[in-house]
Amino acid sequence: MSDTAQIDSKIVAKKAKPAPRGNKPAPGLVIAREKMFDIIRGPVITEKSTALSERNQVVFKVSLEATKPMIKAAVEGLFGVKVLGVNTLVQKGKTKQFKGRPGVRSDVKKAFVTLAEGQSIDFTARLA
Repeated sequence: MSDTAQIDSKIVAKKAKPAPRGNKPAPGLVIAREKMFDIIRGPVITEKSTALSERNQVVFKVSLEATKPMIKAAVEGLFGVKVLGVNTLVQKGKTKQFKGRPGVRSDVKKAFVTLAEGQSIDFTARLA
């Protein structure tokens, strides 16, 4: 019975080890202002994104290489708001015909940014 207890303790010990985290960014990520403009390409102004603004969410087109912490730091730095969360998706480019020949549109990454209660971003004031 002691042999099985030793085997069980070894298995438990292996499962209890946390996975290594290689490139997790430090909290309070600092990004240069020029890089913020490279990360945030522009707002998505659609009927759906306008409806999401009622739930304190804003939609942006972002760089394909941008991560969620990078997007959060860029939005907080550019617009001076508190971001609660970021959800992303990659919209794959459609296959279309260009002058009779097949072609593919570029992939687009979108970020759905949830803002803190009472905060908003006014895009009309920043377009000039």
